[in-house]
Amino acid sequence: MPETTRKLSYGEAVNAALHRLMEELPETLVYGEDVGVPGGVFGVTRGLRKQYGERVFDTPISESAILGSAVGAAMMGRRPIVEIMWADFSLVALDQIVNQAANVRYVSGGRLTAPLTIRTQQGNGPGACAQHSQCLEALFLHVPGLRVCMPSTPQDAHDLLVAAVHSDDPVLVVENRTLYFGAKQEVTVGGPVPPAGGSRLRHEGSDATVVTWGAMTWRAVEAARTLAGEGIGVEVIETPWLNPFDTGAVVGSVRRTGRLAVVHEANVTGGFGAEVVARVAGAGVPLQAPPIRIGTPDVRMPAAPILAQALVPDAHRIAGEVRTLVRGGAR
Repeated sequence: MPETTRKLSYGEAVNAALHRLMEELPETLVYGEDVGVPGGVFGVTRGLRKQYGERVFDTPISESAILGSAVGAAMMGRRPIVEIMWADFSLVALDQIVNQAANVRYVSGGRLTAPLTIRTQQGNGPGACAQHSQCLEALFLHVPGLRVCMPSTPQDAHDLLVAAVHSDDPVLVVENRTLYFGAKQEVTVGGPVPPAGGSRLRHEGSDATVVTWGAMTWRAVEAARTLAGEGIGVEVIETPWLNPFDTGAVVGSVRRTGRLAVVHEANVTGGFGAEVVARVAGAGVPLQAPPIRIGTPDVRMPAAPILAQALVPDAHRIAGEVRTLVRGGAR
């Protein structure tokens, strides 16, 4: 596809990537609950069914059937892009994802692959409650054979999806519904397929490194700007690809700053932040203070928006914890 630049929201950038992929790769299918005729519960697949016909279709409410059929289709030469409306619902299809898709290349001795892309969204929104708010990236990152990414900008929403569908391995693309209808930005559509992996430097600083991903990226940047006004320099490293993970960029930043905070929306215990801390420790990076993890407490998400808002890290809380990390004192 020729390279063009358009002003798109996050959700529109996903839609543009889907159009590009359907045009470039005739073996691509798009399906899931309400993605065809309705155009997706958030409107992200709008217009695809009309343009590409039966390559875009709705399914019954059965995540195990969606994922099971996608694994088979991928093994037989298709490149299915399936949508699981909420990441919470992927738990219904763990066998298809963990025991089937992730295992195809290994159990076939490399003779078969499963070029399957799972689009889903996670994170808390008003009234999301306990079964529509879970952040499950750490669960899937524990599974060898799966790639996982979490875009936070319209450009990355486009690029990461394109890279995922071109991959010969199963990829989980985790979007965030709070970003779908954000401000429009210039997005380059078309051109070379971007590689998987890498990180983004979102804010420069020399006193502490904050590593983050997904929707927390922009709260971390807001916190860094607040702290900059107090003379505290925070380097914000976003890692939109969690597998493959850019360990080198994170380790290099922490070597410069001597302090590490990891911020994620997922609850703290067992979150991927612990893995980031372990990689920095394993690299032997000398730290001026113990590393910290900033996340949601280990509780179920309440239905009341004001209670949920109090649990998920915001810029004020991130700034406060990083301030204490840099200056010392009780947290």
